[in-house]
This record gives sequence, structure tokens and C-alpha cells, in this order.
Amino acid sequence: MYLTLFLSSFLAATIFPAQSETLLAYQISQNPNSAVTLLCIATFGNVLGALVNWILGRFASNASRWFQVKEERLTRAKNFYFKYGRYSLLLSWVPIIGDPITIVAGIMREQLFTFLVLVTIGKLTRYLFVAGLISFFI
Repeated sequence: MYLTLFLSSFLAATIFPAQSETLLAYQISQNPNSAVTLLCIATFGNVLGALVNWILGRFASNASRWFQVKEERLTRAKNFYFKYGRYSLLLSWVPIIGDPITIVAGIMREQLFTFLVLVTIGKLTRYLFVAGLISFFI
């Protein structure tokens, strides 16, 4: 039960398509006394998956060579990220845009501590909402 939730949450935060909220909701409905443990496992797995994305981005340090991006565009993207991007990590849980945000954070060399704090806040908030919603209906 715990390993399945961890793996689902981990994969959901990477570039692989996966769904973790439904599994978390189901497991909480079946084991309401384990809700806090399940919430922690889902959050931990999801943050670790986002960390993999950050590491992938971090090693793509010369993005203009790897992705054929002009230096001017890369500079503009970095400036935008440093102006708005750090706090966009709070949206790392949002489907479709969340995974790229965590990769860009690595490319832009966001500090690991800041990355982990903001991503954890975003992902924990999402799972708290799911857990709260399920607990309300149990």
C-alpha cells in the first residue's frame, strides 16, 4: 500500500504520466486512521520526483547547445525566472506546467534548499486539500 503510493507520487512528479491524487484519495478512504502517514508518503514521493526533474535541468547547464536556444533567449528566460520563477515553484503541483517548472528551476540553477521548500509547500498543500476533501466525505 505505502510503496504503491510512494511510486505513484514519485512518477507523477516526473516527465512520466502518472496520477497520484486518486490513489491517495482511495487509500485514505480505506484507511482513514493512516491519513497523516499516507499524506507524508505521497508528499515525499512527489517532492523526490520533482527533485529528479531539478537534477535533470541542472545538468542541462548549456541549454543553448543542447536545445538550440539562442543565448539572447536563454538570458531572457533566466531573467524572467529570477523575477517570477522562484515562486512559480509553488505551482509545481499543477498538471502540465508543474513538471517543466521544476526542470527550468534546475536549468536556472535555483538553490536546492529554496527549490525543496517551495516545491514541498506546493505539493503538500495539494495533498492536504485532497486528504481534507476525502476526510470530509468519510
